[in-house]
Amino acid sequence: MDTRESKTPEEEREHFKEVSQPEDFEHPEPDEEQPEAHQSAQGLTWLLPVLIVVVAVLVIGLLVIGLSD
Repeated sequence: MDTRESKTPEEEREHFKEVSQPEDFEHPEPDEEQPEAHQSAQGLTWLLPVLIVVVAVLVIGLLVIGLSD
């Protein structure tokens, strides 16, 4: 794994060339053709609100227990 924070001038030029090129919509990247990329996350729409409620109840419970001592 490369842990360097700065790039060499050659790496900077290569990165700039890659970023500055417009996206090719006629030849999409392979991951865009996978069926998983087109599926929505409908099954997990309930997870975030439930998680928020559970954490809120836990925090309120800990506050009540802490203040009652």
